Amino acid sequence: MWMSTFARFALPALQRSTSAMACQAVRACRRPGQATCPLPSCLTSMQLRGQQTLGSASLPVARQTVRHVRALDEERVMEVEWEDGGHSLYPFTWLRDNCQCPLCTLQSAQARKLLMSDLDIHIGVNVVEVTNDNKVSIVWPDQHTSVFDAEWLKKRCFSPAARKAMQEELFLNERYYWDSKLHIPTADYQEVLHDDRAALAWLLALRRVGIVYLRGAPAEQGQVARLAERIGYLRLTFYGHTWQVQDKYMANNVAYTSGKLSHHTDYPALHFAPGVQFLHCINQAVVGGESEVVDGFHMAEQLRREDPEAFRTLTSLHVDFTDTGTDYCDFMLQSKKRIIDVDAEGRVARINYNNATRDSVLDLPLHQVQPFYRAVKAFIDVMNRPENVVTYRMEPGDVVTFDNWRLLHGRRSYVSRPDRLRHLEGAYLDWDEVMSRLRILRGSVHKDV
Repeated sequence: MWMSTFARFALPALQRSTSAMACQAVRACRRPGQATCPLPSCLTSMQLRGQQTLGSASLPVARQTVRHVRALDEERVMEVEWEDGGHSLYPFTWLRDNCQCPLCTLQSAQARKLLMSDLDIHIGVNVVEVTNDNKVSIVWPDQHTSVFDAEWLKKRCFSPAARKAMQEELFLNERYYWDSKLHIPTADYQEVLHDDRAALAWLLALRRVGIVYLRGAPAEQGQVARLAERIGYLRLTFYGHTWQVQDKYMANNVAYTSGKLSHHTDYPALHFAPGVQFLHCINQAVVGGESEVVDGFHMAEQLRREDPEAFRTLTSLHVDFTDTGTDYCDFMLQSKKRIIDVDAEGRVARINYNNATRDSVLDLPLHQVQPFYRAVKAFIDVMNRPENVVTYRMEPGDVVTFDNWRLLHGRRSYVSRPDRLRHLEGAYLDWDEVMSRLRILRGSVHKDV
């Protein structure tokens, strides 16, 4: 049996309704730009076996019923009135573009067959009506007929609230921000491998919180590859499909030494850095070697509030990163990254920072060099505050999984013995395959409820 501290963060993605109090508490905890807050007791833990499963906690989605439909020819939209009194508007062009009939859509691939060159973007409609089985039927001027399922239409409503809900369902963009008081969500390695509900809750917590700890893996190489196969496939990099974190002679990476590692994200020297990282402890050091993590998104929001000028600098200036050596093959990488990436709405979307691979080449005008250093130092000072750092010590059989676009991780220096050499095995995945597996698991678990 295993416990997931944040299993209930899955609910917004699995259902459209839950208790108003729980939703309000979750939103309050994870709202970007505000301090973290303790989770309500109803959300702190949840057993995922027997009857208390993630699926059984969710409520069924109410069936959508169309009361009335009409064409508004002047506005060139179709208006749907729902049984609950709500209204939705759908542009004629969008409806024709997304006809679900076999001539226009390859159902086996859920892919559009209708060519853009064949789409009349000024099309009108002849007839719109509700069918006896509660579908919406449209007859177009060329007598082609499109039929739409009510639930399908409702989810694709163009209202701001519906669009936001759909984007959240697809991408799970909401995050829970945390500090040193975080109790890392923990799961059983074997259950994640063999139980879909356990795997779903693992990936949901990984997305929402950014880090999940798995216990009970065999203390031997190959376990991160097994875990990756649960999702899809490993991300091959210049360090191989998997890589061994050990103290190595003539190390080609500072991670392969026994020294302290400052907080960093992996591989900013790649233009598309891996999104998710796995680390499996096979042997731990005699002394030291504790791991540290900080929530980079939370730290960036703190910096935005406390030092807006530093935040603007790190979200605007591009910094050079480099990585050179030989491993899986020889490599000589160069990239340019903003240390803090924000999206079109100004929300923090990715952290790119590794002090070891930050290049001596600094492609900035002279007058921007000192402001850059001041901004980086301010960001690092925020990250190094004790109240922001979570420290843990991995033991043989432990696996930590985390969001490499969000978390910065580090390690304290350590001492090993010849008969007890510290050894971690690591691997990368991309968020595309992780989110793909999450959506598939969500659909299968929800269907089985």
